[in-house]
Amino acid sequence: MIKTTVFVAVLSALLTGCSSPPVVKPYIPIEPEGSSGYTEKSGWVAKKFMVAAANPLAVDAGYQMLKAGGSAVDAAIATQMVLGLVEPQSSGLGGGAFMLHFDGARVLAYDGRETAPRNVTGKLFQNAEGKAMPFHEAVVGGRAVGVPGVLRMLELAHKQNGKLPWATLFNPAIKLATEGFAVSPRLAILLQHETYLKQDPVAAAYFYDAQGKPRPVGYILKNPALAETMKAIARDGANAFYRGQIAHDIAAKVAQHPTNPGEMGLHDISSYKAKVREPVCSDYKAWTVCGMPPPSSGGIAIAQILGILEKKNIAAYSPVNGAWNANAVHLFAEAGRLAYADRDRYIADPDFAPLPGGSVQPLLDKKYLARRAALIGDESMGKAQPGDPFNTRLAWATSTSPELPSTSHISVVDAKGNAVAMTTTIENGFGSRQMVDGFLLNNELTDFSFDPSDVNGFIANRVQPGKRPRSSMAPTFVFEKGTKKLVLAVGSPGGAYIINYVGKVLVGMMDWGLTVQQAIDLPNVGSRNGPTELERGRVPNTLVRALTERQHEVQLVEQTSGLQGIMRLSIHGEEVWFGGTDPRREGIAKGD
Repeated sequence: MIKTTVFVAVLSALLTGCSSPPVVKPYIPIEPEGSSGYTEKSGWVAKKFMVAAANPLAVDAGYQMLKAGGSAVDAAIATQMVLGLVEPQSSGLGGGAFMLHFDGARVLAYDGRETAPRNVTGKLFQNAEGKAMPFHEAVVGGRAVGVPGVLRMLELAHKQNGKLPWATLFNPAIKLATEGFAVSPRLAILLQHETYLKQDPVAAAYFYDAQGKPRPVGYILKNPALAETMKAIARDGANAFYRGQIAHDIAAKVAQHPTNPGEMGLHDISSYKAKVREPVCSDYKAWTVCGMPPPSSGGIAIAQILGILEKKNIAAYSPVNGAWNANAVHLFAEAGRLAYADRDRYIADPDFAPLPGGSVQPLLDKKYLARRAALIGDESMGKAQPGDPFNTRLAWATSTSPELPSTSHISVVDAKGNAVAMTTTIENGFGSRQMVDGFLLNNELTDFSFDPSDVNGFIANRVQPGKRPRSSMAPTFVFEKGTKKLVLAVGSPGGAYIINYVGKVLVGMMDWGLTVQQAIDLPNVGSRNGPTELERGRVPNTLVRALTERQHEVQLVEQTSGLQGIMRLSIHGEEVWFGGTDPRREGIAKGD
């Protein structure tokens, strides 16, 4: 249990940003989802229940369900439906999601990841010369659209854990879509910088005026097409989406793109199935941490980072006034290199690519992680190599997936103590830029490796029919190891950065005793087994110099995380829920 004795200190603990250092090396591999400012937040407190998400309108929808006696799953569904309307660049009916659910006794992982159509081949993203296509050439159009999975997953979770009627959960989104909502500053900024959305006539008519100018902040945007789509789903369930007119509309939109059509057909859509999987759980010091299993790499990679750091003394290097200690960044980045090396070699859809030894255990074995930790020295190792857990190494090659961020996260705790951590996505900003029936379609297939193989053999995360692309999404629960009491529900958008974003919060909470808001506020740092990446504008020159002296290749990048977390706190002997949301986005937490 994390205890705080001074209530005011919990609410006012804000981490101060640092002076902007000069750019060491200009580094924009592929721009992450754009920045829209930084607004300090103090966190929120509730006694009974709470929801945290990336937009206040979406949070209010979830709050209404909790207030009406709904479950965490009910609230997550209502929140997701509004997010898809007011934050369409990040998630929606045309995408997928991963959800962890805790029912007070057991954690289950719900897999709503998109699937590849049955007619694709491993050469889906290669040109006539057999080389990988440029990223946006692959993204825009129908080629990269995977079968959306979020709605089928939410329906399955509701059947097992819902309390309110299915149709009730859609009422807030239908009302907002019909009557309109004010365009937020973040959506307006991203529309101003968007290049490809105007190419789709449906999207252009919705997001831009007759002169081609994006809808401005405060513009009341109505989406009657989405309202009708949601009315059909509310009335007839997910079958309205997967087996009705909506499915026909999706298949036609994908197949009829004039320059970049896709392979998705009605059979692909109608046959989609959500899956329930066992979570990846491992102990770290006084806690048990549970995350998402493959096809997400998030749960395994975070467990590896923590397992490696358990052999190091990162707890001794706590931040001061919100600024990272260079020793902590060094350890965190090096642990990340090792975890990402294994991720890129071994992790993919487990129904197609078995893990070493056939389970997650060889990669999480304490002795294996101790050997990995022993590779960390005083200077950066640069590029880490994948490990060989118990001589079970498979002949996989390293993935070449760019995995871009356009994603959102929802954390919920209901009045019964049940919880949801759900990360939801359409992959790139505004997905494939294809709009149909009021929502955008994903470009999730670009999360597969663009190359099916290299000199080392086949790539585990290559494109195959019916396969789910690897993800880094990392919805996460933390429990007290002894009591199994829920301590934290957290997650973030951010593409391949997500693992480091969530890992930062976990280290901040478990090693340094920070509140979830304080941990979220920390500058984003880490390595994805390349440069040591520091959040541009939020780290001091002294940190850059200290890491450079230790042979880190430091690069300053935009790292627009969207962390949303709810943690249990004991304040003056009373347990409360404390919500923290990312100052880099528009989210809030709300509860009673």
